[in-house]
Amino acid sequence: MPEGPKSGPEDIRAPIEAKARELGFDAFGITHAETSDKVVEGLRNFIALERHGSMAWMKERLHHREHPQNLWPEARTAIMLGVNYGPKEDPRLLLEEQGFGNISVYARGKDYHDIIKKRLKALARWMVESYGCELKVFVDTAPVPEKPLSAAAGLGWQGKHTNMVSPEFGSWLFLGAIYTTMDLPVDGPHRDQCGSCRACLDACPTNAFPAPYEIDARRCISYLTIEHKEPIPVDLRKALGNRIYGCDDCLAACPWNKFAQTAAEAAFHARVELGAPELRDLVELDDTTFREVFSGSPIKRIGRDRFVRNVLYAIGNSGDDSHLSIVRRLCDDEAEVVRDAARWARKELEKTE
Repeated sequence: MPEGPKSGPEDIRAPIEAKARELGFDAFGITHAETSDKVVEGLRNFIALERHGSMAWMKERLHHREHPQNLWPEARTAIMLGVNYGPKEDPRLLLEEQGFGNISVYARGKDYHDIIKKRLKALARWMVESYGCELKVFVDTAPVPEKPLSAAAGLGWQGKHTNMVSPEFGSWLFLGAIYTTMDLPVDGPHRDQCGSCRACLDACPTNAFPAPYEIDARRCISYLTIEHKEPIPVDLRKALGNRIYGCDDCLAACPWNKFAQTAAEAAFHARVELGAPELRDLVELDDTTFREVFSGSPIKRIGRDRFVRNVLYAIGNSGDDSHLSIVRRLCDDEAEVVRDAARWARKELEKTE
């Protein structure tokens, strides 16, 4: 077993934060490795109402997500970290450009999992070497309640869109967590400053918020275009517009973004080919080319078929019948989700001929 901490908790916190910021983390806070009854009740209600859709792992590992110590009993505190990925401009501007695909800001650059995981591991190694502690690192890879813990650690608060809102970075923070056996001094929670604002709720194209602070993933465009493997329900396809991977509408609508800053990490800036990709280029991707184009991108994980499905919905919404030739060809694609989307797009475009 590693030796215990070599100095008192109060002496440890400041160096840990300094090291975290040296490694490129923009937000830092510490909280107890526990969640409130309100958080647990909200998670259980989300699952009971089946708002998780086809994300079976959320139900299967609900017990671990409810409390950090259910995942790792030795955990005493959670160090919560954030990295700013603020875009250079409002991502909603591209929604009016129907010949182009709108990709969520977080996926326009390199895969944040890889970048943040490396930083977390570097911080973890330094902590073990410095203090002889035990710890585990997480970045969206385990049943960890990152947002409630980040709110409890003072990084910001969970807004009505259920995502984090930071007084410094608006809605644009990637989150990471370190569970540790050390008893560290904790930060207080940040108070909720949403007030009477409904901007994020009203911005949602598919009405995915049954109530403030609640989300139904089954109506969320991010879930539908990324996690949902089957054809997207017909009644929601028009609302997708040209969103082909994720959706930023509720995030971008938040008034706190007036304090947001463009990401300092160049790897999070949009790749040229993903900032405003043309639909006609994307729809013709085969599996090999898809993997080449999206190497190092989180988009790669959904595969060519699901991605081209999304592109075909955007083409169907474009009103541009010059796409009909390729759309008709894709009606015979090997993948059923592609064939279904192509048939729908063909029907929509033939109305404009």
